[in-house]
Amino acid sequence: MNAAIRSVVRSAIHNGLEVTGFERGYSGLIDGQSRQMGARSVSGIINLGGTILKTVRCESMKTSEGLEKAAEALKAKGVEGLITIGGDGTFRGGSRLQRVSGIPVVGIPATIDNDVSGTDTTIGFDTAVNTALSAIDRIRDTATSHERIFVVEVMGRKRGFLALEVGLAGGAEIILVPEIEADLDGICERLKGARKEGKTSEIIVIAEGAGDSREVAEYLSEKTGHQVRLTVLGYIQRGGAPTACSRALACEFGHHAVELLLQGEERTMVCISGGKIGSVDLDYSWEVEKELDLRRYRLAEILSR
Repeated sequence: MNAAIRSVVRSAIHNGLEVTGFERGYSGLIDGQSRQMGARSVSGIINLGGTILKTVRCESMKTSEGLEKAAEALKAKGVEGLITIGGDGTFRGGSRLQRVSGIPVVGIPATIDNDVSGTDTTIGFDTAVNTALSAIDRIRDTATSHERIFVVEVMGRKRGFLALEVGLAGGAEIILVPEIEADLDGICERLKGARKEGKTSEIIVIAEGAGDSREVAEYLSEKTGHQVRLTVLGYIQRGGAPTACSRALACEFGHHAVELLLQGEERTMVCISGGKIGSVDLDYSWEVEKELDLRRYRLAEILSR
């Protein structure tokens, strides 16, 4: 997000615009927490994780009263265009705010879940994948040495994009995602069969929304008779220095978001599709459910044998 903020600020200044940053998202907008953003205000942040503007959920944006307050705050500041960075919740609020205020809103997709429709990927997804992958590579060393099964929980309460990408890149033997119902008995048989064929360790990647990872680990241990260990990666996936891919994407998204405002777009989201930067309707980003790539899921299964 910091790389995107930097890109927005400097692209806007390049075009003769003034930039106001609202702290803590919509909550700060409503409460009047803002700062003027100059070129120097975003120096040295491209390599930092998180966001210098902070972020917090704002329940008020789900109410008519909250939307009215946010619209009034924008007009009081003389805002002529708003750029929001986040996921479906951010864009739902942005779409409603645009309708109430009449002020153009452009969304920049940034979520480690990569569950925003209309874009191939989002800011932060590549970073989260590489962070989780680094941990799994280390866990595999232990799994191989001690001949154990490791269940590794990654983030993804509703969608399994992160688990699938990490599992495929990490060579996981099993990947569990919310979109596909898990057959634990079938998995147990597969694990036992693999041991008979000489396989001595396995990595199972599970999205947090695919089931209780502790219960899954206990069930697999009981049914297979093998030692099963659980590792929950948790919030380490959300922090750390962003990868080159995430930084470059954020630079592109931030710059294009400013261009869209200058072009007169009123309610849209920056996206990348087939390697090209573009835009889609902001409502499309959250109204349409993004589909998991089942071809990649099957590929992971084939390669894990």
